[in-house]
Amino acid sequence: MDGFRQHRTWERARRLGLSQLACLGRHTVTGVLCTCGRQFVDWSADYRVFSKDQWEPESLLVPVVRGVLERLADDEPFVTALDDTMLRKTGTKIPGVGYRRDPLSPPFHTNLVRGQRFIQLSASLPEGELCGPARSIPVRFEHSPSVVKPKKSAPAEEWAAFREARKTQNLSAHAVKLLHQMRDELDVRHNAADRTLVTAVDGSYTNKTVSRALPLRTTLVGRIRKDAKLFHPPDHADQPAVGAKRKYGEQTPTPEMLRQDESVDWQKVVAFGAGKLHTFRVKTLTPVLWKKAGPEKPLRLVVIAPVGYRPRKGSKLLYRQPAYLICTDPDLPLDQLLQYYLWRWDIEVNHRDEKQIIGVGQAQVWSERSVERQPALAVASYAILLLAAARAFGIDATGGALPPPKWQTHRTKQRLSTEELIRQLRSEVWAYAIDQLETNSNDFATTPSASTKSLKLDLPVTSALLYASAG
Repeated sequence: MDGFRQHRTWERARRLGLSQLACLGRHTVTGVLCTCGRQFVDWSADYRVFSKDQWEPESLLVPVVRGVLERLADDEPFVTALDDTMLRKTGTKIPGVGYRRDPLSPPFHTNLVRGQRFIQLSASLPEGELCGPARSIPVRFEHSPSVVKPKKSAPAEEWAAFREARKTQNLSAHAVKLLHQMRDELDVRHNAADRTLVTAVDGSYTNKTVSRALPLRTTLVGRIRKDAKLFHPPDHADQPAVGAKRKYGEQTPTPEMLRQDESVDWQKVVAFGAGKLHTFRVKTLTPVLWKKAGPEKPLRLVVIAPVGYRPRKGSKLLYRQPAYLICTDPDLPLDQLLQYYLWRWDIEVNHRDEKQIIGVGQAQVWSERSVERQPALAVASYAILLLAAARAFGIDATGGALPPPKWQTHRTKQRLSTEELIRQLRSEVWAYAIDQLETNSNDFATTPSASTKSLKLDLPVTSALLYASAG
């Protein structure tokens, strides 16, 4: 009940969150209500959970952070990945919706679509060893709308306020806010002040705003441009006796020049990615200074050689693009740095599963608070599902309690997917109801209980099946 002021509000949110996972049709609010058998009672209270009731979305994920920390060793850092995602919308009156670049548009033509923008922070939960798989579990999911642009005829004061607000209300500034919130939560709520917070980001967050405002005991690993200008630390012996001291030394080779420099030897680093162990060839240069990060923050530059792959057996060997990383901790070992960044890919899997399987963004709500809270509750339910699966089966388990279909018995075994986890959840909450179909098929509504105790996970299967498309 973290963050909820009333027990009944918590019970409604709990029921809606479970139904969000078990819903068979579109994951609208009415579809979720039909899943939990609430289509024949007053549903206004369930809508008020999102629009008026007193609770904070970030409080839903506090137990998830606690659960991740319980499964980490005492000397392991809290590794996270940060990225933003867009939920497509067509309504013109939904708060926070605007025209944004379509990430699926072809490279030769940028398309625009309408949608909401959210920023997410996911924690990486590894399975034992460092060089192994990890499951990304969302620990923050917040609405990050852009500043509304005034009309051309607006007064100069309004345009000046817009330009100032755009500097502080953007994705990079919101990312810094999330990192500070997570650092404070680790220090205060979870007594993990001695645990390092590591965050892996892509190139859009490797910038001046993020790198200069990192909280204490936080390490950033991100991609950098291949032509970035980096510098050696200044030589104190060559500093002028009079005047300002130099903050930067001689310029280093750019990341691309370092990759092509044959005088620098490649190092071999083993890391887990794409379902198996790989041996990567890397070059590194440390310490280096970057003007966007500031003269007081030494960095480590890492160049990763292109990895060869074959699309099919016997085909021509192809190569991917090289990667260039910087790390704000120059002393972080190469194998850890590379593995932490490779785990970042799983946040992209989170985004896909949230939108395609969990149904985040399908709810048709227009309240300013509802457009923030309803997706947050859906993502929190997804995070709890992943954490419960990690406890029950492990991170890299290839099978649950349900046997796979016959056509999957000869397939290469991979970790349990989100679809398989939801199938397992449905089998558990509906097992008894399916056995009792003949006796209760005429009663779809569930009579509300006056008890204040926590109810068991009881969803009426007949309502969920027969009203699957009612939303």
